[in-house]
Amino acid sequence: MKRFLFQSFIGILFGAFMMVLITNIIYLNGSTLLDGELFLKNSLACIFCGWFFAVTPLIFEIKSLKLVQQTALHFISAVILFFILSLNVGWIPFNLTSILLFAGLFLFIYVGIWIGFYLYFRNEAKKLNDDLMNI
Repeated sequence: MKRFLFQSFIGILFGAFMMVLITNIIYLNGSTLLDGELFLKNSLACIFCGWFFAVTPLIFEIKSLKLVQQTALHFISAVILFFILSLNVGWIPFNLTSILLFAGLFLFIYVGIWIGFYLYFRNEAKKLNDDLMNI
């Protein structure tokens, strides 16, 4: 529970930080007028998005599940939450072409990040095993 609360806090802060960063970039590119309702909707969506992307990796800490099961649960929960949020907020236009394009992009990024983490942790395990063999 402590880990969940910590991850939630970090995710909420990261989502809020990203919204401030995006808003500043929009302002610096010449937009001097911000729609308050749109800002509130997008800022809450960024905070929620940061929260669930910070909390869903806790699935990988459930040791009773195999890596394939952990990955499938994480992927399904991340995809469902992200697409429900982004379609409702308007980050993804509600048409088949846009949805398929963003789904492909999401899958590409997800696979890249997953492979990166897998290779990193496999390398760390190899280092630890090598150190144990040298003791």
